[in-house]
Amino acid sequence: MCGIAGFYNPDINFSNNPKDNFKILNNMVKSIKKRGPDGDGTKIINSCCLAHTRLSIIDLETGSQPMSLFFGGNKYHIIYNGEIYNYKQLKKELQSYGFTFNTNSDTEVIGYMFIKYGPLFASMLNGIFSIAIYDEAENSIFLYRDHFGIKPLYYTESNKTLIFASKIDTLFEYPRVNPSIDIKGFNEIFTLGPAKTYGSGVFYGINEILPGQLLSYSPEGINKRFYYQLQCKPHTDSLEDTIEKTKYLLEDSIRSQMISDVPICTFLSGGIDSSIVSAICSKNMKENDVLSTYSFDFEENSLHFKSHSYQLSEDRPYVDIMVKHLNSNHNYLTCRYDTLYDLLEESVDSRCLPTMADIDSSLLYFCGEVSKNHKCALTGECADEIFGGYPWYFNKDLGAKGNFPWMRDISFRKSILNPEFAATLQMEKYVKNAYNKTICEIDYIPEESEYNKNLRKISYLNIRWFMQTLLDRMDRTSMHNGLESRVPFADFRLIDYVYNIPWEFKLLNNKPKGLLRHIAKNYLPETIMNRPKSPYPKSYHPKYEELLKNRIREIIFDSTSPIRAYLNINTIKNLLNEPENNTNPWYGQLMAKPQMYAYIIQVDYWMRKYSLSL
Repeated sequence: MCGIAGFYNPDINFSNNPKDNFKILNNMVKSIKKRGPDGDGTKIINSCCLAHTRLSIIDLETGSQPMSLFFGGNKYHIIYNGEIYNYKQLKKELQSYGFTFNTNSDTEVIGYMFIKYGPLFASMLNGIFSIAIYDEAENSIFLYRDHFGIKPLYYTESNKTLIFASKIDTLFEYPRVNPSIDIKGFNEIFTLGPAKTYGSGVFYGINEILPGQLLSYSPEGINKRFYYQLQCKPHTDSLEDTIEKTKYLLEDSIRSQMISDVPICTFLSGGIDSSIVSAICSKNMKENDVLSTYSFDFEENSLHFKSHSYQLSEDRPYVDIMVKHLNSNHNYLTCRYDTLYDLLEESVDSRCLPTMADIDSSLLYFCGEVSKNHKCALTGECADEIFGGYPWYFNKDLGAKGNFPWMRDISFRKSILNPEFAATLQMEKYVKNAYNKTICEIDYIPEESEYNKNLRKISYLNIRWFMQTLLDRMDRTSMHNGLESRVPFADFRLIDYVYNIPWEFKLLNNKPKGLLRHIAKNYLPETIMNRPKSPYPKSYHPKYEELLKNRIREIIFDSTSPIRAYLNINTIKNLLNEPENNTNPWYGQLMAKPQMYAYIIQVDYWMRKYSLSL
């Protein structure tokens, strides 16, 4: 797992000016160093400059990058961020064709796959990745992002030069690429945030490679195409066959993602998703090895926790049950309320954008603690999106209302903004356009009922939007700490299959994630198997909210605050004087009024950091 960066221009030979271009590359390396603290490398080849930082997980000795391969009289140069879980099978296949290998790394396999099968080879990879390959003979560069966008890859253009990187602010290390924002970017922040439109980098002129996309650039110009897209297909398997195939795909995904030359661990919340990942990992550990697990909680949360429809119970009692069941080497991690607050700004640094407020800052802290002992963790992310776990899957009218189910009403967002600024944004129109753009991508099976079409619509929206936000969060918070997070539920084979399973199968026994629960009975205690959905935890500590309120008061009275001019100061003052409300979310399941305060604080910091204004 790593960070990558570079730039390419078909009309320039960068090796003619190595000193200045190595300086740019070295600055890029510094910008992405947290993603790969174990090593780094740079290379200039004619029209292409490449930079890489490495977090060593596989082939610790010989997997350094940039990696150059010589084949058929041509040279190919590769940098890549991620893990290819089926690289050993692919390597055997390549060896049968006569390819020989000098390393045990998946990087070398990627290179020879490109040589053997051509630019669309990525469809054969099972893994998480962003890749850049420079074909020296063709003077062409190829950029790839994995099937569901688990690994990031941003890019921009400047005077025919393509600049790309794992982080947005790495692009700003290139001369004349500077951070700025327009109305569209402000809509991403205030109307859709902390989500963002897929493909958007929010900053003006910054884009991201889409999931499953290949971008190539040659002297003939830029070309974009998809090597993978989620497709609607008829499901012909019986219920029994569906259960067995889903079980196999899930088990195989988890087993394959245990591949590592360093010890692995799992995140364990006591929910069904992380518990089944941990249980299968534990079952497949080498003899005499014990799985390490980590759970997350907040100081004095048992005193301040407030049960509500989105979060019925605390995690701790269920974690205890699973730890006993697995006999794992468990670590209970606890975050203080002031740590949550202190890390709000660093959370922005990790993403280069405002985040899910303290939901992200807490995960940033926890990943930092995990990284003290482990470099690689498996998580339970993405099960709710594909198996139907969120409450909004069960609101029969929701999909027909033409809005995103995790942000049903934008009136609260709108109320905190200066009315003139809010009118300029045309927030309702922006949401509607973003929603309709996604809906137009969906295929349906002709014989599907309206109810099932509605659920397919919600499922696709969740995979394309909500899941992407959570994957984004997991990658940035973990990699900022030199920790690789793996997401077995996001295996494209599993999503491909489950996406097309009929809802009466997914909701087996009329239960949310009923199919997954049925499979889980092979691994989990009944208490865990039947536990209601509970999201990632958050703090309910009143002192945390007080810290937020005090900072908001400073912002609204600070004439130098960049966000102040965009806020409705009277509304903010009234909010500060109202009773606490931690249970009515304006985004997702957890982001209520305290998280709005934290989000405003993050946007203010973000605008200061990058000197942004309209």
